[in-house]
Amino acid sequence: MDTNFKHKLLGHMAGNFTCREIAQLVTDYLEGSLTFSERVRFQLHLGLCFACRNYLRQMKFTITTLRQLPVEPVPPHVKEELLQRFRAWKRQSPEPAENPEAD
Repeated sequence: MDTNFKHKLLGHMAGNFTCREIAQLVTDYLEGSLTFSERVRFQLHLGLCFACRNYLRQMKFTITTLRQLPVEPVPPHVKEELLQRFRAWKRQSPEPAENPEAD
């Protein structure tokens, strides 16, 4: 089977969303703010894509974990330290390589 045709067919079967688009829409999906059509296309993609199902599962786990955190605010000095570390890490981290098979 022609690779290009196979890719197009899988894209159509997966609701015409790429994995990158799914990642961008996951919050809207979890909040229930997608249109009916978008939700169906989102779910079609999930049905065919293990990586996106795994990503959604990770997001749900993260949300559940964050809800268990205490409600008191983070002390300003701790917040500033975390921000500095994140910025330093971000500057050191290389850009992720494009993975055409993930889309």
